[in-house]
Amino acid sequence: MVAYKVLIPQDISEEGKQYLLEKGYEIKMGSGWTVEEIKKDVVDCDAILARTAPFPAEVLNAGKKLKVISRHGVGVDNIDIKKAIELGIYVTNAPESNSNTVAELALGFIIALARNLITSDQAARRGDYEFRNRQIGMDLEGKVLGVLGIGKIGKKLAQKAYHGLSMKVIGFDPFVDKKDFPAEIIKVEDKDKLFSEADFVSIHIPSTSDTKKSVGIREFKLMKPTAFFLNLARGDLVIEKDLVQALQEKIIRGAAIDVFDPEPPPHNHPLFGLDNIIMTPHNAALTKECIIRMSLHAAQGIHEVLSGENPTWPVNKPK
Repeated sequence: MVAYKVLIPQDISEEGKQYLLEKGYEIKMGSGWTVEEIKKDVVDCDAILARTAPFPAEVLNAGKKLKVISRHGVGVDNIDIKKAIELGIYVTNAPESNSNTVAELALGFIIALARNLITSDQAARRGDYEFRNRQIGMDLEGKVLGVLGIGKIGKKLAQKAYHGLSMKVIGFDPFVDKKDFPAEIIKVEDKDKLFSEADFVSIHIPSTSDTKKSVGIREFKLMKPTAFFLNLARGDLVIEKDLVQALQEKIIRGAAIDVFDPEPPPHNHPLFGLDNIIMTPHNAALTKECIIRMSLHAAQGIHEVLSGENPTWPVNKPK
């Protein structure tokens, strides 16, 4: 019996590859991760273990034997789900692999923003001890965290902020019933109320046609001038020029982001010239432990589909 072949365009942890090998699959490491390179590589493959590369319709059409694409992580906005359904290709992801890891960084951002950690570090390095009198931090106990999107990451962040920092947590998610909100989160009835009441707004929603560019200057002007904005979800959820304006004009006090639109951002991006924002290179989920979990859960999705089982984390239901 010929082994099923799994294409891996972008490398993953050894644990994930070993899982596939032990299950009897052949691994094909990709020659690159542009659309054209993946189209060439996928021709003889039954599965793709996908990271951040694009998987549009033309890639799926090129995979004549393709049965499953399993996402190393959660977001599937880089995969043409509609075409996958049409072609009978399963798409799975790993939603339980990185929620705690991303929530930990979000909590770290909140503490860093509240206590001016980045600018304090820079001041200490240049011997500027008067900085401590010019830029005063804030306590977090009793402050309001607004969580937009009450999924796995949003819930984890809320629990950490509530129990660990004694923050008040409010949340908005039109797709989650009030009874399904965890006890730590007070549900608000609209997004505007969340933006206007919170001292920190952290967004944890997927990128869809409805949510792209859904946060802009209107939302920033609803926020308190002392409030902070966090985005660890997707860069295209936010109108970046509006975020730049909000920070430059001190409409909000500061921000922390892990994602840009596009990625990587141009070297002359105006955000780089601002000192009231913390930025990381889309690595919120990239801890050693989380990378292993993502690779194993993605590999598990491939094995479940190719062995005829119902996948644990299906994204679609193909024809």
